[in-house]
Amino acid sequence: MNIKIQKTEKSRLQEVDFDNLGFGDIFTDHMFVMDYKDGKWQDARIVPFQNLSFSPALITLHYAQTIFEGMKAYYSKNGKINIFRPQVHANRINVSAKRLCIPELEPDDFMQALTTLLDLDRKWVPKNEEESLYIRPFIFATDEYLGVAVSKTYKFMIIMSPVSKYYKEGLSPISLMTSGEFTRACEGGTGYIKAGGNYASSLYPAKLAKDKGYAQILWLDNKEHKYVEEVGTMNILFLFGDELVTAPLEGTILSGVTRDSILTLAKEWGYKVSERRLMIDEVLEGAENGTLTEVFGAGTAAIISPVGKINHLGRDVTINNNETGEFSKRIYEELKNIRYGEIEDNHNWNLSI
Repeated sequence: MNIKIQKTEKSRLQEVDFDNLGFGDIFTDHMFVMDYKDGKWQDARIVPFQNLSFSPALITLHYAQTIFEGMKAYYSKNGKINIFRPQVHANRINVSAKRLCIPELEPDDFMQALTTLLDLDRKWVPKNEEESLYIRPFIFATDEYLGVAVSKTYKFMIIMSPVSKYYKEGLSPISLMTSGEFTRACEGGTGYIKAGGNYASSLYPAKLAKDKGYAQILWLDNKEHKYVEEVGTMNILFLFGDELVTAPLEGTILSGVTRDSILTLAKEWGYKVSERRLMIDEVLEGAENGTLTEVFGAGTAAIISPVGKINHLGRDVTINNNETGEFSKRIYEELKNIRYGEIEDNHNWNLSI
């Protein structure tokens, strides 16, 4: 793939306070853009970060034919930039594309676009501990048409943002409230892909939870509302003694990259890993009788987010005395050290540039 590069005339890098980063509100100097038209992806280019201009009839604004990925790059101790498991993201965006009738990308083109852009803006990767460069690839339909139909044109873009922690709590436990009458996903739906509409429909239940003092929603299944699925922004895992339990990949939850990494490491450490349906009643009982020792969310944005309290139908239970568990600390440190190049990457998860 031939990528045309137009560099910015003036970098904004000196305007950034890297000691006081938020999440996703500052963007690097450049962005990658490629268009799909006439039956093929074409015109790959890197241009200065800028606003877009489009018609009010843009089909994505009305029918949400849009998907995205999220990954991170880290400043390694050897001076290189590590991207954590980008090939998995390259493959996963095509899973989402297929479900929404979006033309798939060649994984090699995805990787070339990613590495070229990141190399150009490599000075934007934060060097402070606990910080990283968040990378957002996304595709959206660009036909200008008000009928419900598959678009014939699309735009693939990558933008990047230097970030600090997603949750201000960091490794301090957060609280969750179950989803009650609301449903995030169902069998045959789009729960397993990263589609914009999935997140839009989660906002109202999440707002209700936050209004009651909880950080996020813990989604239950759509049929019986009794089996744990995932959190609004993360997969969720439960430690019962030496058994690590998480929901199975049956079409309603995202196949998380961090989730997969944790399960791989847990098996190597001798834990029993179970991808099975888990009833919320088992969670509540385990929290109360002490057999449930830890609960934590896992995702690219937050990495590891311990859970100290869960509310279900007005009933609050506390996990591990609302303290961060030893497994959560260990897995967080292991993943962090791999990403930052502090320890050997035995799984070849990092791509270094």
